[in-house]
Amino acid sequence: MIIYLCLSSGNHSQENPSPREMNRITILCFCFFLSLIIIFVSAAPDLDGPTTSIIFTTLGRADYAFDVFSLPAHGPSTVVDELRITDGQSVNFNGHFPASPIISILPDQTLIESSGLKRPDESMQTVYVTERNGSSSIYLDIIYYDEIPSNSRKRSALETAVRVEVPLLGTNSEHSNGRISMKDRPSIVGEDLVYVSTHEDSGAPRKSWAAVYLTHLPTGSTRRLTPYGVADYSPAVSPSGVWTAVASYGEEGWGGEVEELSTDIYVFRTRDGSERTKVVEHGGWPCWVDDSTLFFHRRGGDGWWSIYRAILTESVVIERVTPPGLHAFTPATSPGNKNFIAVATRRPDSDFRHIELFDLLSNEFRALTRPISPQTHHFNPFISPDSTRIGYHRCRGDSNGGKSPQLLLENLKSPLPEISLFRFDGSFPSFSPTGDRIAYIKFPGVYVVNRDGSGQREVFSGMAFSTAWDRKRRGVVYTNAGPTFATESTEVDIISINVDDDVDQPSYKKLTTGGKNNAFPSPSPDGKWIVFRSGRSGHKNLYIMDAVEGERGGNGIHRLTEGPWTDTMCNWSPDGDWIAFASDRENPGGGGFKLFVIHPNGTGLRKVVQSGSAGRTNHPWFSPDGKRIAFTSDYAAVSAEPISNSHHYQPYGEIFVVNLDGSGIHRLTHNSYEDGTPAWAPNPIRPVDVKLPKGGPRCSFEDCHWLNNSPNHGVDQQQSEPQC
Repeated sequence: MIIYLCLSSGNHSQENPSPREMNRITILCFCFFLSLIIIFVSAAPDLDGPTTSIIFTTLGRADYAFDVFSLPAHGPSTVVDELRITDGQSVNFNGHFPASPIISILPDQTLIESSGLKRPDESMQTVYVTERNGSSSIYLDIIYYDEIPSNSRKRSALETAVRVEVPLLGTNSEHSNGRISMKDRPSIVGEDLVYVSTHEDSGAPRKSWAAVYLTHLPTGSTRRLTPYGVADYSPAVSPSGVWTAVASYGEEGWGGEVEELSTDIYVFRTRDGSERTKVVEHGGWPCWVDDSTLFFHRRGGDGWWSIYRAILTESVVIERVTPPGLHAFTPATSPGNKNFIAVATRRPDSDFRHIELFDLLSNEFRALTRPISPQTHHFNPFISPDSTRIGYHRCRGDSNGGKSPQLLLENLKSPLPEISLFRFDGSFPSFSPTGDRIAYIKFPGVYVVNRDGSGQREVFSGMAFSTAWDRKRRGVVYTNAGPTFATESTEVDIISINVDDDVDQPSYKKLTTGGKNNAFPSPSPDGKWIVFRSGRSGHKNLYIMDAVEGERGGNGIHRLTEGPWTDTMCNWSPDGDWIAFASDRENPGGGGFKLFVIHPNGTGLRKVVQSGSAGRTNHPWFSPDGKRIAFTSDYAAVSAEPISNSHHYQPYGEIFVVNLDGSGIHRLTHNSYEDGTPAWAPNPIRPVDVKLPKGGPRCSFEDCHWLNNSPNHGVDQQQSEPQC
């Protein structure tokens, strides 16, 4: 009707409308065509937005939901005494209580003024690391208790308090040029923020980007304190602010450890990083009592993690503080407090990490968190300057006002504007050819979900790993059924599943025989073939077989690679020309894997990328145009001490992309977790979070597996690298 009026309004054969009616028709026409323009513009592709997308898995990260909490240091711990300090929505961790109010030195007072905060000296101030809006940053939270005395700061008081959240690294800091980075272990000294960041490329493979920086908060001016070519972790500023202690390899570099890092303790001047001196061999996570006394952790020769004390005189004196028989680590101190320290512990009679206070005079422990949350992990304590409160972080769960949804796809800031980047809640994800569905692994089970988070269902209930969609036959997903990280003779077979079968549990077809660790299937773009790895010869090499009938089909099976090494994790390019795979062929059994490509006919073998001589570059996946490969690697080494996190088998894992010719390596992710199994989407995905309709389990991650076992006395062993 509106179209008719608009078209007919200029037709002189029609009866002339009155001026009032004409105005009305004009307004209607204008609104109608304006709405059409809006519809067409919104439906058009965003030419300035991402043109391609990558999803990947982070072990356990979807279940973290960390918040920073606090308990009184004195008296028995009760549930009502525990305060949640941070927002209940983001992932918040590794806190620090500043020694004095810092509100007045912040350049932007807008948030503080709008909150009505009247007496900042009576507020609780906490600096911490936060992961929100797809990136890592450092925030200051100010909680003000109106007319409530300090000794009554309980949960009921917190609910009525004024809360102000202030980002400390703003547009004038190192973020001004858009660099993505991980942040860790912040602390305040005077007007300066000291912290770890990974925003500067180390310039060499298998060299950590973690370095300590100092940002002047009023101006945002930032200075690097760590020498170039060196990585520093876990900084702690002395009570006077003059000195900073770090855990560091020095110029030696990371050796591939995934449990205890082989770091030493260095001390340097906070203002400029000068007078850098190694004061302790073998140690991590330093903290100060005064400018001549450090506490730190190390795993002793008896296998127990313990806290040690270093007295810095002309000759450094080191003594063990906590006894064997339990693991104690990530110590916390407060200025001048020689009565007690706070530590995280793992006791043989508990599967959970807890915060305890250790009395330095009586040499006795006092449980802090176990009486109120016995089956929750608690991490990385810190103590208020007046020694009255203990901070830590833990998963908030569904209690304490936690409001964060569970995400299927968590959008992360990408350093490459043409790529939208997502953390996926599941392992080994892969997209259907049209990009509307995702298959993935839950350990056990193979699942399929629509890209919008709906329609989630299990399609195979057994233990499996790796997924790939047939590119021609709709609804066909390939996987391998059997255990992970197994030997060549272990029973693992390739199966195909028609996920469109109208049944609760679709049928599957076994494509390989003999069960000799047949895994990582990837179909050819024409749907006729599958490349996979198999241990049938006694070594894991690559083979190609019929995609429909498997190795029993008329086309049989033929071998693509051959040798006494491991070729694995193969991926067929969209144009059919190349197969990418990870291999240790240059040093069989040495633990290092490099990325290679080969033509399907066995010609053209060449190396694309490697992470040093002994590093790992795994799980390659071609971009839709076949010009780039996404992969996971230890190319940037580790970014934090692994014991400060929950369990990650390979805490060095980050996602990278590289051009097919080996040029243009770019790091996409920055964190201290295990990122892996990337997959490229066939179509670009808008850079927004995708929520699951129903939230799944929270707080279900595991503590470091190597803390589960009581040590063998006299033996100090590192966990061996898993083989692919």
